[in-house]
Amino acid sequence: ALLPTLGGQTGLNLAVALAEDGTLERFGVELIGAKLPAIRKAEDRQLFKEAMERIGLALPRSGYARSLDEARTIVRQIGYPAIIRPSFTLGGTGGSIAYNPDELEEAVRWGLQTSPVSTVLVEESVIGWKEFELEVMRDLADNVVIICSIENVDPMGVHTGDSLTVAPAQTLTDKEYQLMRDAAIAIMREIGVETGGSNIQFAVNPDDGRLVVIEMNPRVSRSSALASKATGFPIAKIAAKLAVGYTLDEIRNDITRETPASFEPAIDYCVVKFPRWAFEKFPEADRTLTTQMKSVGEVMAIGRTFKEALQKAVRSLEQDRWGLTLGRPVVAEELRHLLRVPTPDRIFAIGDAYRAGLSTQEIHALTQIDRWFLEGIREIVASEPEIARAALADAEVMRRAKQLGFADRRIAELAGATEAEVRQCRKQQGVTATFKMVDTCAAEFVAYTPYLYSTYEEEDEAPPTPRTKVVILGSGPNRIGQGVEFDYCCVHAAFALRDLGVEAIMVNCNPETVSTDYDTSDRLYFEPLTLEDVLNIVEKERPLGVVVQFGGQTPLKLAVPLREAGVPILGTSPDAIDRAEDRQRFHELITDLGLRQAAGATARSLEEAQGIASSIGYPMLVRPSYVLGGRAMRIVYDAEDLREYMREAVLVSPAHPVLIDKFLEDAIEIDVDAAADAERVIIGGVMEHIEKAGVHSGDAACALPPYSLGED
Repeated sequence: ALLPTLGGQTGLNLAVALAEDGTLERFGVELIGAKLPAIRKAEDRQLFKEAMERIGLALPRSGYARSLDEARTIVRQIGYPAIIRPSFTLGGTGGSIAYNPDELEEAVRWGLQTSPVSTVLVEESVIGWKEFELEVMRDLADNVVIICSIENVDPMGVHTGDSLTVAPAQTLTDKEYQLMRDAAIAIMREIGVETGGSNIQFAVNPDDGRLVVIEMNPRVSRSSALASKATGFPIAKIAAKLAVGYTLDEIRNDITRETPASFEPAIDYCVVKFPRWAFEKFPEADRTLTTQMKSVGEVMAIGRTFKEALQKAVRSLEQDRWGLTLGRPVVAEELRHLLRVPTPDRIFAIGDAYRAGLSTQEIHALTQIDRWFLEGIREIVASEPEIARAALADAEVMRRAKQLGFADRRIAELAGATEAEVRQCRKQQGVTATFKMVDTCAAEFVAYTPYLYSTYEEEDEAPPTPRTKVVILGSGPNRIGQGVEFDYCCVHAAFALRDLGVEAIMVNCNPETVSTDYDTSDRLYFEPLTLEDVLNIVEKERPLGVVVQFGGQTPLKLAVPLREAGVPILGTSPDAIDRAEDRQRFHELITDLGLRQAAGATARSLEEAQGIASSIGYPMLVRPSYVLGGRAMRIVYDAEDLREYMREAVLVSPAHPVLIDKFLEDAIEIDVDAAADAERVIIGGVMEHIEKAGVHSGDAACALPPYSLGED
């Protein structure tokens, strides 16, 4: 049998191709999970439209086009703006919004090119409508359960992968939710997805409540991973069991060990997903968020309220943002533009708009974001003056601030103190974090897999065990230069600790990872990777130590602050990490060892950099300390390049020096991976870059073993 519904769009498209060319029939292979007619019906937009009409569900008015002329005919009937959606693509690839005939021509040509079947859907615009998703599962006995409802904070017009999302949905009335639920179940049956999970997207007109179906993914998706982490219900794992013939009532819930999988998850908390973009790598790129996905990763945060979860999500992003503010002065005209046009900055601009005196009604008119979410942000901003004035003196004000999700660092900014002073004051006031369980059942049954998040309430639901334990810090959100490779390392570290009989405690905030599965480690803390949040966990668990070397740059930056707070760091010591990461110290180490290196030195100012340039000459390779993925690393060819570079480098890593080397043109670049204990070093592999030096190793093709090095 072939199960095509777990490998995303690629797996689905491949299964369709194998079925259509007769390969599956020739080898006697059965498609399970979703049969070919069901995949076609869900993925082919014309067949999907006809299926929805059969069960009386509305879609946005639309038509199918295989040419530009056909698209123009459809637009004459539905008007501008029009949404262009290619069939059989992922992440909104090839999709766009056309506001006039010129944009239509460009959008349709691009859409026809990207669709594997050269077909585009030309659809009436529902931009500004509210967007919802339901994660649905069905078994062979026709039992259907709704795992999770997800609401997009950004209205229609922004791809769901680029939208701030909340689970469970917050602004639906009970009647609207029941209608949506009934529609989702009817869609599963009509499309014919026999078993497994599907993701169904709806739009609701905020003015009259009109509900339309946007699309369906007859497979697990990015949202399925989010729903799994938000509820503790392992959608992909259960989908695989359903595909081989189990029914929902036969599968036990791993967390409660009592309820069946047919028991719909109950959520007594709020989850916020916040996308992570990499526009800092591409300063020339268009930052406008549209129907094509641009984010490279995401974080998830859990709190008792939307407000708490939102602020936890902001500090999980690792972009040095600690509150809902742009962190720079903005004139009124720019502020209104930032509200009107969706970009990664919009949610922060909303905070500044309230500080500038705009009303919820004015902000809603500019953003089309539901007033309920805007009011939550208004409450956060409105509490700031009182926090600034009284949080350090009044325990109740401090507790309210923490329940609203304020980080110690943000409270320190507001109150004119340091983060350490706020933490000490808060502990003296008795305002400390408690931890709650994600248990699929809102505490109705006992939970056996500790999957935890922090909040500031009275009851702590997860007392620590007396076992020997080690905390592993995960890698945070995926981004360019830090991806799933670090998660792989963290997961295997957890497995190794469990094999040694040590309790493995994972801390991470990325819903796309294996490390945040509830059964990968002995205890999972779904928390931001900040000094404050990690110290809260360490103070509660009292581990043997913390491991920082597997999660990439994120935990490495915490090594020294954790050590200074008295936390034992296992593995590579903070001093050794600093010796490798601080360019000046590493430069000195290589000199002490008598090893050859490119001529160069370190600089902490433009004047020092210009002095080095005059002695070694251009071109030069310039690199800040403590960065990943070549961030702010550049080859500079002249004095103007150097001036511009030094301005940026000081922003990226202000406390550490910049290394300036003579750039070795036509050099061969080699990566060596090694593992060491106190006595031995084992070389794991030697890789040679196919490109000459100057291409980042993450962008270079590599050969293992190396092909041009001599034996010596």
